[in-house]
Amino acid sequence: MARFSTPREVFFFLTHPRFWFRRHLRLEEMLDDPLKQFHKWYEQIERSSLLEFPNGMCLSTLGQDGYPQGRMVLMKECDAAGVVFYTNSNSQKGQALEHHPRASATFYWGAFQRQVRFQGDIERLSGSESDAYFMSRPRRSQLGAWASAQSERIDSRESLEKRVAELEREYADKPIPRPPYWNGYRIKPRSVEFWQLGLNRLHDRIRYVRSPEGDWKKERLSP
Repeated sequence: MARFSTPREVFFFLTHPRFWFRRHLRLEEMLDDPLKQFHKWYEQIERSSLLEFPNGMCLSTLGQDGYPQGRMVLMKECDAAGVVFYTNSNSQKGQALEHHPRASATFYWGAFQRQVRFQGDIERLSGSESDAYFMSRPRRSQLGAWASAQSERIDSRESLEKRVAELEREYADKPIPRPPYWNGYRIKPRSVEFWQLGLNRLHDRIRYVRSPEGDWKKERLSP
């Protein structure tokens, strides 16, 4: 029989019947490759209508002042090499990635009470890869990439909208090229951790660590 620590935990359990018979994570049942395991979870969650942005992740970097910085960005792809996202390289996070090419990405899917954390080294995608993705974006988003000097101070919202209008006229009836400062990045993971809610704070944590030879070792962590 389930035992509860707080009234909030009782409420959560009663209002989420899909968790009543959910099994704990078992080390031997987790796939040997954490990126494949991530895809397995992500595909289940992406099919649900409970989350607006299942690809939303907290990207954490180390600023030039030595303080950690975190912000929400969107994952655009997770391939065999790692997690891909795009940003303005002149922005605060772009500068942080330039000076300290390491980062972590945390996915938290509250409706499913699951979390995945990636930690690893950063590599910039090729210009052709960034070009291809930029051309797939909505035209207004392309204009926004040119109009926004991301992380810089601006006089007003109106000045930003005025710049967008100017760019609309400049690029009327012609393709919008990718700004040279707008690039793709990949987090090449050194470790990946999967977390799942458990009652009485007895959560499941499975961590994968990459060896120097490139193999993955998985282990269970205490909650």
